Amino acid sequence: MTKYMLIMRGTDEGRAAFEATDFTEVIAAMGRYNEQMMDAGVLAAGEGLADASEGAVVDFSTDTPVVTDGPYGETKELFNGFWILDVSSRDEAIEWAKRAPLSGPGTRLEVRRINGVEDFPQDNEWIQKEKEWRQELGTE
Repeated sequence: MTKYMLIMRGTDEGRAAFEATDFTEVIAAMGRYNEQMMDAGVLAAGEGLADASEGAVVDFSTDTPVVTDGPYGETKELFNGFWILDVSSRDEAIEWAKRAPLSGPGTRLEVRRINGVEDFPQDNEWIQKEKEWRQELGTE
């Protein structure tokens, strides 16, 4: 099995459309979607994120990192939440992504494979430590 992250992205326009929807129905639709993934045994994790106004961005473009409190700059594409799936292939992850109960202008779900420790040089001391940490945490 391979882990994939479904990254929920949205725009200001999508946020405005979302605010016009019945929040109870949004929660129900998300609950049904999550339940389907749990029943299929593919959901490893998933969370929604608080509004960008509660966040901050740390920019490393200069020698000293610069912190900007949210909402930050242009919000053309906000990261709104995620799911982590443990599936057999990229195609299966995409099929689950296509079922997400999302809509609205600019709303997207990015599908990205999560690197495993096996994707890195196995003779590196930090990769060896990573393996040990994962065993300690019970995540391997």
